[in-house]
Amino acid sequence: MLTELRVKNLALVESVRLDLRPGLNVITGETGAGKSILLGALALLLGERADRKFIREGEESCGAEAVFSLIDCRAVNAVLKESGVAPCEDGQLIIRRIVKANGSSQNIVNDSSVTLQVMKQLGERLVDMHGPHDHQSLLRTSFQLELLDAYGHTDAERAAYAEAWQKKQVLEERRAELLGDATTDVDAQLDLYRYRVKEIEDAEPKEGEEESVLQEHAVVSNAQRVLELGGAASAALSEGEGSAFDSLAVAQRNLEELAHIMPEAETWRAEARRAAAQIQELSATIASALGKIEGDPARLDWLDQRIATYQKLKKKYGPSVADVLVNLDKSKSRLRDLETRGEQLAMLEKEIAAVQTELKKRGKKLREKRSEVAAKLAKAVTRELKELGFAHGRFDVELREQEPQASGLDDVEFGFAPNAGEGMKPLRAIASSGEISRVMLATKAVLTGHDKIPVLIFDEIDANVGGEIGNAVGAKLAQLGESHQVICITHLPQVAAYGETHFAVSKSVKDKRTVTDVRLLDGENRVEEIARMLGGRDLTKVTMQHAREMLAR
Repeated sequence: MLTELRVKNLALVESVRLDLRPGLNVITGETGAGKSILLGALALLLGERADRKFIREGEESCGAEAVFSLIDCRAVNAVLKESGVAPCEDGQLIIRRIVKANGSSQNIVNDSSVTLQVMKQLGERLVDMHGPHDHQSLLRTSFQLELLDAYGHTDAERAAYAEAWQKKQVLEERRAELLGDATTDVDAQLDLYRYRVKEIEDAEPKEGEEESVLQEHAVVSNAQRVLELGGAASAALSEGEGSAFDSLAVAQRNLEELAHIMPEAETWRAEARRAAAQIQELSATIASALGKIEGDPARLDWLDQRIATYQKLKKKYGPSVADVLVNLDKSKSRLRDLETRGEQLAMLEKEIAAVQTELKKRGKKLREKRSEVAAKLAKAVTRELKELGFAHGRFDVELREQEPQASGLDDVEFGFAPNAGEGMKPLRAIASSGEISRVMLATKAVLTGHDKIPVLIFDEIDANVGGEIGNAVGAKLAQLGESHQVICITHLPQVAAYGETHFAVSKSVKDKRTVTDVRLLDGENRVEEIARMLGGRDLTKVTMQHAREMLAR
């Protein structure tokens, strides 16, 4: 469950802290007080994109922190392990997000920096957030199919189908590549790739050769100067009069005599001897290298031609020799495709036919699983709808065959008949947002028994309902709170009265600035808030008594 939420400098919020509890937590307050800012902060923690416009005016950053206490950490730890973060061993998970005015942000999980993608993956396993605009998603058949699959636990069948679908896509892309478009001149393509392959292969480019050619060219083209400088260096080391070697020989003789007086001079003489040996070795290395240098005009001409060859290849086939070689491999591969196109196409057609057969086989197996659970889902949602005020309402799940697509061989259509005597209509034909919100709550209630997400959040799920229907919605949310932690933003006193924990959001002006505050309500404070929701700011004995009666249920 979510035990603590802290928000700082976010929009109207200067600094607030919510200590949340198990069961149904309700958040109430007047319109514009800042209730949704709290859920906005939680959305940031769960991977939503940050905007520096969220930062409270005059501040350099805003931030939020959520503390989760988890009974089962396996799903979370799988994400943490993959991202290199220490696992959640004690059941406590702390997620922090700091958004700075310069547009950067810090994403921290249990004191380790993570990517936004990791936060999003964690969010998908921790919180199911349902906002006021999510009702419309229920009208999309793609979303309806996802709900059916979630209820039916079709993961294995859907994954098997997806594997065959992906294989079919790869094969068809390969076929399209071989066929080309209608304007492709195959003979011209053959000539082009044959010429390209021959030109590059005849040039025999090699990785690293260009660098060595350039180095040798620099030496050969400056052979006279190289020999002059090298000879001078060699003479200074060991061959010329007054060379370093000769000087070290004098030093050794003097140190040998000195050693008779100062014993430590023997060590100095040994070091001088080693230095002389190194000088001789260096001089020999220089002489050997100089002996290989010739100002051969023919060699220089070959080097010039080789450099020109590499420049030509890079200009035509890539900015580097590595790119030229990659181009060669691709050209050879494309040439093979063109030369053996007929045979490859015939083989591909057989493979595509085989995978299509397998795709339909797996698609039918997926359909069988969906068909098994469609009626069960319809019955379960209908049962929930009756508890939400649709005494004679009926819900239906219709599966329809279609051509193979990424999600399977089926299309789905949720149907709804809210009243007795009315025919079943597609859910998308329902105009009442109040009815749609209750259908969404009913489906959520059914699906919560089939997932392991610990926290459910509803932002104005009770929109456009009231009276006894509000009581039914509140009772249903409280029922969900028996198996999950539920957080609900509501304007309905009937719903708020069902909360086990009640927070009130208000705004005020302090030091000429608007500030949002959050209070945990209990006792008379809670009675007053329910009464305000019933009758406005003018609290009367009647509304206060009504509020007490609602809370006493």
